[in-house]
Amino acid sequence: MLAHTLNFTTLALFALVALVTIATPGPTVLLALANGARYGVRRSLAGMLGAVSSDFVLVGSVALGLGAVLAASEFWFSVVKWIGVAYLTWLGIRMLRSNGGLDLSRAVAEPGDVAPSRIFAKSFLVAVTNPKGYLFCSALLPQFINAAEPQWPQYAAISVVFAALDFSVMLGYAVIGARAVSLLRQRAVLWLDRSCGAILLALAGTMAFYRRSGN
Repeated sequence: MLAHTLNFTTLALFALVALVTIATPGPTVLLALANGARYGVRRSLAGMLGAVSSDFVLVGSVALGLGAVLAASEFWFSVVKWIGVAYLTWLGIRMLRSNGGLDLSRAVAEPGDVAPSRIFAKSFLVAVTNPKGYLFCSALLPQFINAAEPQWPQYAAISVVFAALDFSVMLGYAVIGARAVSLLRQRAVLWLDRSCGAILLALAGTMAFYRRSGN
């Protein structure tokens, strides 16, 4: 059925555009990198699933027209934006203040130290409170939708492709983080935590000054 509403060429083109966008370092992939270093690839899967869940929220919001609401409403755009800024700032400060306690030896010795649900929630909240994601999806996704055909199957196909690409990219970043720890050992997580924390704070600052198009 999906083949009749969204052809392979269109889906492949969307996948290419989405891959370039997803692979560009942002808050969720930075968390995947840090989680891979802290907890290893297997335990960081919870965070990847959290970010992937937010992908379905983003695509669903566009299908329902909520992305257009954020694009048109300064109030709701600001609400989502400042929630995202506050959360990124909090995460950035925590990671920037890392004292190296979350090194490889501790992650292995205390596998239950951080519940998977917390890792899941952290990545989900970072992704779902980023207003750029809604505006990006609301501007991009309709270009790949055939208005003459049923739209929900098309959005379903796009969401699956988007989520699969996002998961693959985050998995790659988590492997890099875990590999860095295995090579550098004790100072690896300290370096990654502080670097990612600084970048998250920079992204929070960028988001704070971000304005909708036309404002």
